[in-house]
Amino acid sequence: MATPVTPPPPPGSTNLGMAPNVGALLCYVPCCIGLIFSVIVAIVEKQSRFLRFHAFQSLLFHAGIIILWVGLTILSFILGAIHLGLLMIPLQLLVGLAVLGLHILLMIKAYNNEQYELPTLGQMAKGWV
Repeated sequence: MATPVTPPPPPGSTNLGMAPNVGALLCYVPCCIGLIFSVIVAIVEKQSRFLRFHAFQSLLFHAGIIILWVGLTILSFILGAIHLGLLMIPLQLLVGLAVLGLHILLMIKAYNNEQYELPTLGQMAKGWV
């Protein structure tokens, strides 16, 4: 009795069983969802270099956002100590909107199967794929 042979995965498929562009889009979803999904992809994904690139770039992007917010929080405490804390509200709003806009841009580029590289972070991500 012959054992059934499983066909090779179709081109462009992933270990996660989704289209690479959808997986890449999910890597850039704001907040913890994109960060957690990127960690999962970085660990599990072995087939799609496109998806792995976006996962690593997303991890670097999220790390940069965390560092930025820590810096803004420290600056807010310093300015608050000298009674200038209200200056941080418009700055944090502008930075938040810029980060959200960049998330949306990256999600659109990933969904359109573009390997859009952020300056510096894209080159680092390419080296890890």
